[in-house]
Amino acid sequence: MAAVSACSAGTHPAAGRSPSRAVHGPAAGLRLVPTTPARLIAPAGIPGCSTATAPVPGLTSVPTALESVPGSPFGVVVTADGRWSFVALPGPVSIGVFRIGRSDLPAMVRQVYVDLAGQPLGEALTHDGRYLLAADDTDGALVISVGRAESGQADAQVGILGNGAAGSGAIEVAVSPDDRFAFVSLEDSASIAVYNLQRALAKGFSAADLVGVIPVGIAPVGLAVSPDGRWLYATSELARAAPVSARSQGTLTVIDLRRAETDPAASVVATVDAGCSPVRVITSADGSVIWVTARESDRLLGFSAARLLTDPARSLIASVEVGEAPVGLALVDGGSRIVVADSDRFSASGAAATLGVVDVASALAGRTALLGYLPAGGFPREMALEPDGRTLLVANFSSGQLEAVGVADLP
Repeated sequence: MAAVSACSAGTHPAAGRSPSRAVHGPAAGLRLVPTTPARLIAPAGIPGCSTATAPVPGLTSVPTALESVPGSPFGVVVTADGRWSFVALPGPVSIGVFRIGRSDLPAMVRQVYVDLAGQPLGEALTHDGRYLLAADDTDGALVISVGRAESGQADAQVGILGNGAAGSGAIEVAVSPDDRFAFVSLEDSASIAVYNLQRALAKGFSAADLVGVIPVGIAPVGLAVSPDGRWLYATSELARAAPVSARSQGTLTVIDLRRAETDPAASVVATVDAGCSPVRVITSADGSVIWVTARESDRLLGFSAARLLTDPARSLIASVEVGEAPVGLALVDGGSRIVVADSDRFSASGAAATLGVVDVASALAGRTALLGYLPAGGFPREMALEPDGRTLLVANFSSGQLEAVGVADLP
């Protein structure tokens, strides 16, 4: 079982909005194009690989602050009541428990040390708020009791989904809307594992929790569930047919979520090119637009959810040049802005890690959309918006910092 240790972290302060254009989302009864990972569609306008970044000014009036944390923070989530944040800390192999809402910066009150073969990476909370799931860097996901972690109990670790049978390289996790199933991207195995979370919690964690795997492209990472719970979107850094050494197009895959729960191998309904090394994906609040960061294209891409199913060759509806090596992304300001974590992961000449701010309406209209850059620590990776919508938390992986951004003050 996991032990809980109390500790603290010092704080180090760092130095007109229009709604998005309406795009109708997918509806029941649409005719689906029968595509698979082997039959890849290339939407018109998909960018190639590039290190060119958009030259825009810094947004100096937006408040940001940085707090040092142990190790290298990866995933970050915030509870629905706005009181707590959980940060995956691969270095000390723990989950950092942060109290939020009492000051400008979250305060770490303890670490939940976990019993893992690998390390905690991407995170997700169940919709009922009872459990935290973290991809465990090997084949599955760690499951933590939120209540026990918040109160400092020693038995916060409930179990681990996976025993090596699904594959390896677990990096991100998503949960079905009813909290019955968990989906884990396996970066080293070109697949997404499907686990029966409800069964594991009721009967004990075992190999029987694995329902099966969804075949996707090479090096899958990002996962996002549509707001209506019908679709699971997944990014893969390379198309399945491409050689691993090639700098070529990665993919965005659309998965029938309900079918994935019973027949994962037959659940893929569409796959399209999504720029070079697409790594994260989110949906708009109404599910009509799917946003993807193409890390080696230095682009934020927007896809029509409806066209991905009915006309994938015309599914790309926005393409915005951002900073170097974009990874994480988050919708803020009621969905009218997107903050992009320009990671500069590979230390490109003349580049720096930043947080790019994109105007959604302008992006969808094909106008200049990048409003400017905010400062970041080293390798900003993943982000979570606090429930009041005023503060965005950013995990800066290589500098060992959690950043708080006052997004209520964005232009």
